[in-house]
Amino acid sequence: MIDVEVAYANPEQQVLVALNMPAGANVEQAIQASGVLSRFPEIEATNLKTGIFGSVCKLDQSLKQADRVEIYRSLIHDPKEARRHRAAKG
Repeated sequence: MIDVEVAYANPEQQVLVALNMPAGANVEQAIQASGVLSRFPEIEATNLKTGIFGSVCKLDQSLKQADRVEIYRSLIHDPKEARRHRAAKG
């Protein structure tokens, strides 16, 4: 068994769910076991963007002891466009 965490945040709150998963478990299995998808209906389960400690990964990525799975939200604004807009304003 390995200890992992699943993290998700929206503008109102953030959650970090600690799990004990079988060795060989993958990102998708940890997300399902965490219950985060049912707790946050805005997460699109069919188009998940995920990472482990800030590095983007696929759902079939195997987990290691102490990994933190992160579920990413879509950006509202493109950061590059926002920076250009601020620079143009002066």
